[in-house]
Amino acid sequence: MKNIKFLLLGVFFAIVLSKTQAISWYRFYEMFKFQSFHMYGIIGGAVVISAIIMQLFKTGKIKDINGSKITPKPKKKGTIRTLVGGTFFGLGWGISGACAAPIFVILGFKLVPALILLVGALLGAFIYGLLSKKLPH
Repeated sequence: MKNIKFLLLGVFFAIVLSKTQAISWYRFYEMFKFQSFHMYGIIGGAVVISAIIMQLFKTGKIKDINGSKITPKPKKKGTIRTLVGGTFFGLGWGISGACAAPIFVILGFKLVPALILLVGALLGAFIYGLLSKKLPH
């Protein structure tokens, strides 16, 4: 019962993704062809909300499940790894027509395409795990 709020937050997130059509391959297609502002608006809204939540983490207003302050670790800055990672992420996004976040939401709507996406995402994560020591970090 302690974690019910996280389950409810996940359900809420899934509803938001489906109602905003953020799970639609066609919306991604429109975005990549610069034909619609729809997905850019969703992504921009997510960036703003994430910035607000990050500030709440930093000030200690949001705590972890044990009540401890969450301290984000500073990341190393690097152009090469950002370009390589962004390129692979963007290619996967463009080819599959889906972002990684809503795979489980898509699973609730379209079983076979979502299973293909899930297998592809897990395969990509596995390959990254094999190559991670050789990649620039």
